[in-house]
Amino acid sequence: MAERFDLTVIGTGPGGYVCAIRAAQLGMKVAVVEKWPSFGGTCLNIGCIPSKALLHASEMFEEAGHTLPQLGVEVGTPTLNLSAMMAHKDDTVASNTGGIEYLFKKNKITAFRGTGAILGQGRVKVAGEAGETEIETTNIVIATGSVSAGLPGIEIDEERVVTSTGALKLDKVPANLLVIGAGVIGLELGSVWARLGARVTVVEFLDRILPGMDLDVAKQFQRMLQKQGFDFKLGTKVTDIEKTENGLVATLEPAAGGEVSLLETDVALVAIGRVPFTEGLGLDEAGIARDPRGRVVTDARYKTNIDGIYAIGDVIAGPMLAHKAEDEGVAVAEILAGQAGHVNYGVIPGVVYTSPEVASVGKTEEELKAEGIAYKAAKFPFTANGRAKAMLASQGFVKILADKETDRVLGCHIVGKGAGEMIHEAAVLMEFGGSAEDLARTCHAHPTMSEAVREAAMGLGDGSIHI
Repeated sequence: MAERFDLTVIGTGPGGYVCAIRAAQLGMKVAVVEKWPSFGGTCLNIGCIPSKALLHASEMFEEAGHTLPQLGVEVGTPTLNLSAMMAHKDDTVASNTGGIEYLFKKNKITAFRGTGAILGQGRVKVAGEAGETEIETTNIVIATGSVSAGLPGIEIDEERVVTSTGALKLDKVPANLLVIGAGVIGLELGSVWARLGARVTVVEFLDRILPGMDLDVAKQFQRMLQKQGFDFKLGTKVTDIEKTENGLVATLEPAAGGEVSLLETDVALVAIGRVPFTEGLGLDEAGIARDPRGRVVTDARYKTNIDGIYAIGDVIAGPMLAHKAEDEGVAVAEILAGQAGHVNYGVIPGVVYTSPEVASVGKTEEELKAEGIAYKAAKFPFTANGRAKAMLASQGFVKILADKETDRVLGCHIVGKGAGEMIHEAAVLMEFGGSAEDLARTCHAHPTMSEAVREAAMGLGDGSIHI
């Protein structure tokens, strides 16, 4: 008799592997299906983790050449060893993916290698090198993630015209890099290669960078990137990329119509977003509903229109963030165990891991205005923070938005060194419905960058102390 599982998770990215582990902790017999040689999905293999390794390494390279002399540390002109930097990235990936394999064994999770397809309620087929296997399972969770969106008419070869995958493994620093899309991925990877010596041009169809983030933050951050050498062409689209012997020639056209121009570059990074990956899953054959954008349709408890089949992460609606997928993975596992799994979508942080970092949680000013919510806002600059001055990290600010009547914090936006770490005190505060006064009256260690968060909260009351 074939082995039967309580839960089978298709995909082992952050949503899938976390879901599997949590389900196993709750006493379920769990299987996972993974088509790649290593676990971890896009995030651990070709996304979040390798990009952060290169972001950190390139920041160290830039600091050695520009910041350290100001601190009295003279090391001479740094020399780039790109192959060693890439080896560090690969080692980081291997360590993280290997950790997932260990956790699966620790939690007695059975892994099936191959491409998974849903045959119907309670049945998953796995096609791998060893042939086909059918899994019998009470519940199925689709956690197949997303892939980079393509640009119509532009062929991606992952060598000269690349997605984030190719941009993470270039074998030399391009003299010129064209980044198509001014979202998180484009700005992060653009900053890696800019610090290593590339001249970066960012082309964005919209009239602003970082769509969806607070506009005040986006404008000031754009000015910071321009000082770092970024060239922005906003309100512009790329309609064609011609490959020549000497490089690439991109055709640029104003979004509102107008004169077409040409831009010569060595490498073009297409970073216009991501789309759900459902290829080969057999969704249509199984009768699983999708929306017009190709996302799997689920209810508030992550169930599809077919009993026993659920979906989480990038393949369903919501922000395409690894930590959002993780929280959904935990929630659906707890729901299947009879618990009250839940995700608070109003308190999901977003971080741009550039230098300085940009971090955000909750509402933007634009969203509050659109929703007709009466609010108050306060900002505190890092130029007035003692620790920031000591570290030559005084770029940026903290901005807090709170309800005008109740003082409840509705959003927090930070541009600055370590913003991705500081944002969590605002997230915890918001999770418990805290007010700006609660934050302002909480003692913060001195001297720390986080004092700027407290000072911004003070600004929503009687006023900040240090400005």
